[in-house]
Amino acid sequence: MSKVTYILGGLAAAAIVAGGAFVSQRGATTETALATTIASSAEAATAELLPDYVLGQEDAPITVIEYASYTCPHCADFHKDVLSKLKRDYVDSGKVKFIHREVYFDKFGVWAGQIAQCGGAPRYYAISGMIYDTQSEWIGDGQQTTIADNLRKLGLKAGLGKDQIEACLNDQEMVQRMITTYQTNAGADDINATPTLVIDGQKHSNMSYEELKAILDAKL
Repeated sequence: MSKVTYILGGLAAAAIVAGGAFVSQRGATTETALATTIASSAEAATAELLPDYVLGQEDAPITVIEYASYTCPHCADFHKDVLSKLKRDYVDSGKVKFIHREVYFDKFGVWAGQIAQCGGAPRYYAISGMIYDTQSEWIGDGQQTTIADNLRKLGLKAGLGKDQIEACLNDQEMVQRMITTYQTNAGADDINATPTLVIDGQKHSNMSYEELKAILDAKL
């Protein structure tokens, strides 16, 4: 069984997420679909990119970047089986700084990203961790209204306010920045599957913790 989820059609996030609008608390779709929040190519080129959120010390000798999608089951497995050990053994000791970069396969991944981004840098990794930990739960039956409601509940559980969550979920400028940031970074690093690791500029496919440990130890 493959350990990665492949990105169909390369950087097709805009086309994929344009397939549906955000679902309101009443269960009805908003009049403005996600398609209208994604600017033209010219506008996207000038959109301000979101900064990376760094987990660990900025001056750590090794940088590990993970490209992952909140709706990718292999990414949830990586979070559970690999990232927790990486943090324990390398990030917390100052040997590695870790950066999570979001990839969007579908509108649900974008919605999850909006919740993760809502907390800003101080809460980003705690919230994104919750999203991966409960992936099967918030996806539930796969229905739009179910997923929307579950993500709202997750945001509340993470300590976000109700009004704050609604503001984040309806922030169309943020959606554009998220999409543009994803396309720019993933294009630069030639990302075509998730999870993909970029270790000090070198791309690696999904791997076990033992394999990752061997690469990191060789660099230290």
